[in-house]
Amino acid sequence: MPGMTAPDAPSSPAPYPAIPYGRASFPSVRRDGDLYVDKTRFIRSLESERYAFFIRPRRFGKSFWLAMLECYYDRSQKDDFDALFAGTDIGRNPTPNRNRYVVLCFDFSAFDDALPTLEERFQQYCATQMAGAVELHPDLFSEADVRRILAPAAIDGKLNELFRHARAHHAPLCILIDEYDNCANSVLAMEGADAYHSFIHGGGFYRSFFATLKAGTTGHGSLERLFVTGVSPVTMDDVTSGFNIAKNISLRPEFNEMLGFTEAEVRALLERYRGLGAFSQDVGAALNLMREWYGGYRFSEAAERAVYNTDMALYYLDHSLPNKPGPRRLIDQNVRIDYGKLRHLLLTSERLNGNFDLLREAVGEAEEHCDVAESFPLAELPKRENFLSLLHCFGLLSIRGAAEGLPRLGIPNQTVKHLMYGILRDAYDEAGLLSVDVYAFTRLVHEMAYRGAWRPVF
Repeated sequence: MPGMTAPDAPSSPAPYPAIPYGRASFPSVRRDGDLYVDKTRFIRSLESERYAFFIRPRRFGKSFWLAMLECYYDRSQKDDFDALFAGTDIGRNPTPNRNRYVVLCFDFSAFDDALPTLEERFQQYCATQMAGAVELHPDLFSEADVRRILAPAAIDGKLNELFRHARAHHAPLCILIDEYDNCANSVLAMEGADAYHSFIHGGGFYRSFFATLKAGTTGHGSLERLFVTGVSPVTMDDVTSGFNIAKNISLRPEFNEMLGFTEAEVRALLERYRGLGAFSQDVGAALNLMREWYGGYRFSEAAERAVYNTDMALYYLDHSLPNKPGPRRLIDQNVRIDYGKLRHLLLTSERLNGNFDLLREAVGEAEEHCDVAESFPLAELPKRENFLSLLHCFGLLSIRGAAEGLPRLGIPNQTVKHLMYGILRDAYDEAGLLSVDVYAFTRLVHEMAYRGAWRPVF
């Protein structure tokens, strides 16, 4: 079955591959023989850009993708290549960069500190990650080299020492950053716009971190590859003064299906498990339900197909095996929690302004026509095009086609309709509108229910 691969798996009491729902460890998924939908063919296209920035909504498998890239590029893992990539597209035809780099991985998804404690934790975490990376390559970094590289107090100093050593010893570096914007989003959510601006602008540690990475990519820098993921382009524009650290590939059609499942892939999954005697639902009916609730995401105007949210699809499968009727609640609670973390970018009263009507129209099944902006600073979020672009980045609006030369944006599925309803309800409450316009809000809910734009989930 194309795209569905698994290495030689250990004996297991289950007669079918386990569903790796909620798991981001590529090595463990492959070694355990769990379900894996092969996306490695996109590595070749990705290598056309040395420094790439990639936005996708939450729960689309960004962390898993970075874990796979680490296994593919890190020179310390070359002995594991055959075991991890057996049967995959890139395993059959690897690029010359296979296991060529010293790879540094930074995952900023866990940072939810208030500003006073964030810098200390950030510095400690980055130092630990750097130490772990260089110690894997004793042929390139002696103990004395490691001590010298880690001697500076701040991460930007450590990175400069690493770049200098790598350049002198011809050691190519690759840096992978997951959820780059989480730190800034946490500050904005917990302490507001003023704290966000003090964190982002000036000579702060976070801005210095990205400025140092940029310096490593220029001139005779030794940073040969950089891949950054996030859910919003706002922070990158703010910290790099014009989005010039990496090329944004998020809207390019060749990467539309790099994360997420196509309908053909979802159908193949359902048919595979039905053939194994583990999926008793009607494949066509299940596919229709999953399309309605989890599909409809198109991230490029020129993309041929929409995709399904990865974790949502795995959630459905996880609750359907073996031979179960599917999840009782079609919306995973983790999805609600993840999207709840993004509300502060949409509901802050001083930025809501006329965009409240855009939220209301979107929930009511209206389509909006506008170009999707690749980046913009937080200060320009109130602009209509930027606000709609942010909704698109979050996966709350998807490209449905084009009209008069502009993309048509609409809600992709029922899950997002429910999430948008919650955002709209909170907007009324938090912006102080509910107390003055109860009738309008109640009428909107009835209109949504009448048109089928919203219905309860049980």
